[in-house]
Amino acid sequence: MSRRRMSRRKFKGRHMTSQVTRYLDEGSAARMLNVSPRTLQRWRNDGSGPAFIRAGLRRVLYDAAEIERWANARTFPHRAAELARAAA
Repeated sequence: MSRRRMSRRKFKGRHMTSQVTRYLDEGSAARMLNVSPRTLQRWRNDGSGPAFIRAGLRRVLYDAAEIERWANARTFPHRAAELARAAA
């Protein structure tokens, strides 16, 4: 299930709504990336996956915006661009 948190702050007489942060559990994050939850676990262990939040001993959450940033950083127009970035 996704989690949302929203807060309101008063700023110079006006209400300013801070950015809404969506937290996804492991299953939702895996569906968003079209991978299995086990793949996310492996990525967490080797440090190659998106940043995560340890919300308890067994609870792991992911920020939906961070998942999108992580995926966009690994998006290439073609294979040569991927190889060029890896060589740099």
